[in-house]
Amino acid sequence: MEAEEVATKGEGVMETVKTVFWALIIAGVFRTLFFQPFWIPSGSMKDTLLIGDFLFVNKMAYGYSQYSCPFSACPISGRLFGSEPERGDVVVFRHPVNGQDFIKRLIGLPGDRVQIRNGVVYINGEAAPQEPTGDFVEVYEPQGPQGGRPACATREGDNCIKERFIETLPGGVSHSILNVADRPSDNTDVYTVPEGEYFFMGDNRDNSIDSRFPQSRGGVGFVPFENLIGRADRVVFSSAGRSLFYFWTWRSDRFFRAVE
Repeated sequence: MEAEEVATKGEGVMETVKTVFWALIIAGVFRTLFFQPFWIPSGSMKDTLLIGDFLFVNKMAYGYSQYSCPFSACPISGRLFGSEPERGDVVVFRHPVNGQDFIKRLIGLPGDRVQIRNGVVYINGEAAPQEPTGDFVEVYEPQGPQGGRPACATREGDNCIKERFIETLPGGVSHSILNVADRPSDNTDVYTVPEGEYFFMGDNRDNSIDSRFPQSRGGVGFVPFENLIGRADRVVFSSAGRSLFYFWTWRSDRFFRAVE
């Protein structure tokens, strides 16, 4: 009887091991093919995305690209399914020069003419109107694992206050943007987006290295379709602390929040 019990327990352990093994395999395939986890490391997309937000990037939103296709047999770019990238999407992409992952908002499509005048975005000569919607206030202190501080001039522990607006892009997509102060990047030349490439900006306009800055100066410049990883649709989890294990810093009001 004891031998039978030992055999039964051994079979149970093996079944558990098999279950865990296949669960990990399925999760790995699921991640590789469809979604990629992404932590928000900086404040360039405040207040749409905060430092410590955790989300899954939909890698199939635009079909496949060099970085979303897991198979070596895939062509460098193409689209078997999925939609075209749309103005206003929040997109994770690989920097065209250094290969780092960035997350920004898609502002200019191929062929668009983009210009910023006095902080207002003009697309093909049409202004994207901005409606004031109150200030964005946060404490000036280290944030997230990297310990970066918000972009504003104040003392440690004081409130860091930024102007907040709702910007509406041509086509009707509306989203929140922040303004810290008047900066040289608030006025630019006209950028004509090449075919097959895209123009991105951060929602925290004065704290974002994006397509307004050329790659020769460490900026993003224009981003080819092949560098798009996927679209950010929803925040799954959020923590304001230096570690996700600091449960008292969790932002439960941001769990499963849609990215707009």
